Amino acid sequence: MNEQQVDYAAVFQALPGMVALLTPDLVYVDVNEDFARLAGRSRAQLVGRYIFDAFPENPNDSAAAGMRETEASMLRVVATGERDTMALLRYDIEDARRPGHWQEHFWSPVNAPVLGPDDQVVLIVHRVEEITPLIRARGGLGGTTQAARLEAELYTRSRELQEVNERLRKAHARERKVALALQAAMLPTPSPVGHHRAAVRYRPAVGGLNVCGDWYDLVGLPGDRMAVAVGDVVGHGLTAACVMGQLRSALSAATLVADGPAQALDVLGLYARSVEGAESSTVATTFIDWSTHTLTYSSAGHPPPALLSPGGDVIFLDGATDPPLGARPEHVSHPQATAPFSEGATLVMYTDGLIERRTEDIDVGLARLAESLRRRRRDTPEALADALLADLLGANGNADDTALVVIRL
Repeated sequence: MNEQQVDYAAVFQALPGMVALLTPDLVYVDVNEDFARLAGRSRAQLVGRYIFDAFPENPNDSAAAGMRETEASMLRVVATGERDTMALLRYDIEDARRPGHWQEHFWSPVNAPVLGPDDQVVLIVHRVEEITPLIRARGGLGGTTQAARLEAELYTRSRELQEVNERLRKAHARERKVALALQAAMLPTPSPVGHHRAAVRYRPAVGGLNVCGDWYDLVGLPGDRMAVAVGDVVGHGLTAACVMGQLRSALSAATLVADGPAQALDVLGLYARSVEGAESSTVATTFIDWSTHTLTYSSAGHPPPALLSPGGDVIFLDGATDPPLGARPEHVSHPQATAPFSEGATLVMYTDGLIERRTEDIDVGLARLAESLRRRRRDTPEALADALLADLLGANGNADDTALVVIRL
């Protein structure tokens, strides 16, 4: 059976109910037939116009809040990449045939994001149901008193819902601020190890919930050696920040006495089984030995470290991978592998926020990282760290936490 081609433009126009598409700057890109008909504006009168130029607020209503609430909802969608259901809303519309005359309207709006390949919001889907007839339906409801009571009840419940949602948003913002402060306090500032240069970065997710689970650590070892680790805790907020701190501290201690990275991860895996919220966490650790010019590494479900040669070749250290912590029903020792490096090479360790996109295979993100490393191979670690974040996350930031460590070998 041949796959049928779908005309999505025609489907959009035929959608029942009022649906519009807007840019993140709140400019109309398209409206469907029901939207144009029920709003009393043609498609040509709306497309390309700022929403509140096309539909200004009633200047005769000093208590009008529809514009402020609609704008706030749409901007939340842009900032969070999440759907926002608004409370019952009164938003009057000027009669297109009689300028200066405003018609009372009541709406139930929902705003939803359309995400691009980089998980950034590229469009807002604005869907509204007009409920003016319900509000005005006094007949059949037992008379004017009962209808007025229904209208008051609808408004009361709607405002209560909006107030609860606003309190939840403020509570989340407070928790996010505290969690980020805790995260910053627990992540170390790298101290120089001999003449070796390192740069570290942590970027929380922009406007999202998935923050404070990513971490890094650098541990000096006897001789001309160093251990570097990066990890990612499933979860968000204060819980993830606390689990992150426990796992980072445990691995740091294990690293100082372990024979190698695999043994350090073995100890961490056993410890993680006793920490609530640590299940399915990922971590990669690498022991750097400058006296032998070797990297010994092991990974538990984490993206592979990248080794950039002075000539621009990029190798991903994926020879010792295992499932995330606690993923196996019984403990099994982790694998480890060794790779040589030449003087002037660069080791890059990172969390998945740097490379993963919701709509892409992970190999696409790894190829993007490799290309950026090749272009920036002559940069210092500090400059390279900034360049990688700019190249891979873009100007709008990231949809997930990102931790990054860059070391010149």
